[in-house]
Amino acid sequence: MTYAADDLYGEVAYIAYHFHWPMDSLLDLEHADRRRYVDQIARLNRLAGGR
Repeated sequence: MTYAADDLYGEVAYIAYHFHWPMDSLLDLEHADRRRYVDQIARLNRLAGGR
């Protein structure tokens, strides 16, 4: 099974925007770890009244 490029780039952009990590570092993450960061960022944004 392959991971859709749009989904991958969306996750990478979302994490990079919030954490300012370089793309290479984000692409090196396992998919589950990247999803975990995305979920945690979203949770923090909800708690802060953001996006």
